[in-house]
Amino acid sequence: MEISPKILYETLSKKFGKQNWWPIDKEYHKKNNSDPRFEIIIGAILTQNTAWSNVEKALNNLKSENIIDSKKISDLDIEYLKKMIKPSGFFNQKAKRLKNISSHLHNNYHDKIDDFFNRSVNEIRKELLSLNGIGPETADSILLYAGNKPVFVVDAYTKRISKRLPLKTNISYDEIQQYFEKNISKNYSKKETPEIYNELHALIVELAKNYCKKKPDCKKCPLQKNCMHNKKSF
Repeated sequence: MEISPKILYETLSKKFGKQNWWPIDKEYHKKNNSDPRFEIIIGAILTQNTAWSNVEKALNNLKSENIIDSKKISDLDIEYLKKMIKPSGFFNQKAKRLKNISSHLHNNYHDKIDDFFNRSVNEIRKELLSLNGIGPETADSILLYAGNKPVFVVDAYTKRISKRLPLKTNISYDEIQQYFEKNISKNYSKKETPEIYNELHALIVELAKNYCKKKPDCKKCPLQKNCMHNKKSF
């Protein structure tokens, strides 16, 4: 049986269940009357080149000072911000990136996340990519997880799995994204696609961490019957 994004989603959903990404601290935002979408925006930048456990430490530092807020971060002393996010690694770069996007939201949208996201996907994506340190994966993570936009996020795990199965696509970011979006949008309604993209990306991460590692564990993988990489191993 040929593996398609639809079959990949159904198979991994059956194996791993619902992933419920992006993890946010609902109690914090309820208590502080803050916007959880900005926490996701911060997290999308902090998670660059590091594990999520390190991001959580940095986010907890920011929450302890109650500065999960675009105006507060745009006004914050950058050396203090670096100290707060140090657990996430590359803190010099990330502090600048957090200041940039915070100042952008504050100066251009008066800290109103609704106004930022209340536009076309292409317009928002182009604007995000114009900001220093925000590439396609970070921009698309913000669009999908914070903006609930129908955009599929491609990461290193997706590229690895696309190459190994293999899926009928090349391994560039745009080509993989277009391949997944074309297949999913053909099989699900417009209303469903953001949640499908959300879950599918999270499920691919789960597959890559548990089975399709750099050195894959093909014998236990839920895709072993359909994966050409597995067949080449024997």
